[in-house]
Amino acid sequence: MRLRKQALGNRNLIGARVEAARKSKGIKQKELLAQLQVNGVDMNASGLSKLEGQIRSVTDIELVALADILEVSIDYLLGRE
Repeated sequence: MRLRKQALGNRNLIGARVEAARKSKGIKQKELLAQLQVNGVDMNASGLSKLEGQIRSVTDIELVALADILEVSIDYLLGRE
């Protein structure tokens, strides 16, 4: 497992929780990217890495797709649960 080289950013609230949920389900970033594309969300590896690192903003469409794929609520991703 690689360690994050950059400190977490402040561009989104969900990045750390997306990463934690993905890892707890044993899903690799490439697998999550493939599932996002099946759900109509076009994101590359760099975009997902930046999203998880809270360096990149997230769209509402991405938020919904991530919650569905990771089987968590949007409130969980937003830190409201």
